Amino acid sequence: MRSLIDILDLSKEEIDDLIGTACDIMDHPEKYSEICKGKKLATLFYEPSTRTRLSFEAAMYELGGNCLGFSEANSSSAAKGESVSDTAIIVSNYADIIAMRHPKEGAPLVASMKASVPIINAGDGGHNHPTQTLTDLLTIYKECGTFDNLTVGLCGDLKFGRTVHSLIAALSRYTNVKFILISPDELKVPDYVKDQYLDPKNIEYMETEDLESVIPELDILYMTRVQRERFFNEADYIRLKNRYILTPQKLVTAKKTMKILHPLPRVNEISVSVDSDPRAVYFRQTLYGKFIRMALILKLLEVQ
Repeated sequence: MRSLIDILDLSKEEIDDLIGTACDIMDHPEKYSEICKGKKLATLFYEPSTRTRLSFEAAMYELGGNCLGFSEANSSSAAKGESVSDTAIIVSNYADIIAMRHPKEGAPLVASMKASVPIINAGDGGHNHPTQTLTDLLTIYKECGTFDNLTVGLCGDLKFGRTVHSLIAALSRYTNVKFILISPDELKVPDYVKDQYLDPKNIEYMETEDLESVIPELDILYMTRVQRERFFNEADYIRLKNRYILTPQKLVTAKKTMKILHPLPRVNEISVSVDSDPRAVYFRQTLYGKFIRMALILKLLEVQ
């Protein structure tokens, strides 16, 4: 039995295999429509979610399985003080696989040590969000055709953005990837990300506060929102929340082939007038998320 807590739990080859399976599901959905018949996915979401929870549930239903779970801590026994460990043990009696989102870093890892079924980390605090990273990777593959030789701009909240940290870790395994890290000084990428994934491999990166000066270089622009729920100080959030707003005017100098990604939800960091730009792929990105989660469920249940 195997769980997925961190994107680096998967080898580069396993990620490539998952992407291959997801592409096959997209091309031949009928092959997979009953493959998880009789299996159950539990979604244990201690934090609000739209895309991640619903895409997991849609993924399981489209594989022929069923879903159960809760969408907020207050609707579970956590409201009575039940531990994550106890919940994991109990839900293992009812489901074949568990997807868990929790505000505390490490909670899904703790659950995986006690559960008797696979645990998928669906986001733990500001730490990891491996299935969003798999979604990002499938999006890049489908839209760009490769992971190699790309200049990737990551913009916004690079300090608390768990999707950013996981994506850097994953893309650092590919050839000649360059990162441009765009953020205010207060929201820079943590040193541990650079120390673990960039510096040991001599991966080229630069840090800047100016999006418009670097946008012509980018093959990928990965926008993120400034996350109110990660701030301890409301004044800091208000000061920084509108620092980067992507508009059609700022895209004038960007490559025609550049792709704009966003893990969503969007607040106002991408103007709605950008949605019709052919470079905007963030809504397709949510659809890719369903297919890569289907592939992951099959892998962890060992039915594919």
